[in-house]
Amino acid sequence: MKKLSLAVLLSLSAVASGAYAQSDQGVTMSTDPAKIADIESRAQNLQTQQDNMQNMHTQSSSHKSMHHKKAPKPAAGSTQ
Repeated sequence: MKKLSLAVLLSLSAVASGAYAQSDQGVTMSTDPAKIADIESRAQNLQTQQDNMQNMHTQSSSHKSMHHKKAPKPAAGSTQ
C-alpha cells in the first residue's frame, strides 16, 4: 500500500511540475507583420498536413471496404 501511495504521489508531483513549467510562457501578442505571416503560414501547413492525412485514411478505408467478402457457409443440416 505504501508503494502505491508513493507512486501516486510521485506521479502527481511530476504532472504538477510539468504544468507549472508550461504556464510561465503564456500567450503573447505580436503586432510584427513578419511574425504574424510566419505563424499563419505554419498554421496553414499544419492544416494541409492534417487534411492530407485524413484524406489518406478515408481513401484507405474505402479501398478496404471494396474487397469482396466470402459468403458464409450454410449451417450443418440445412438443405438448399
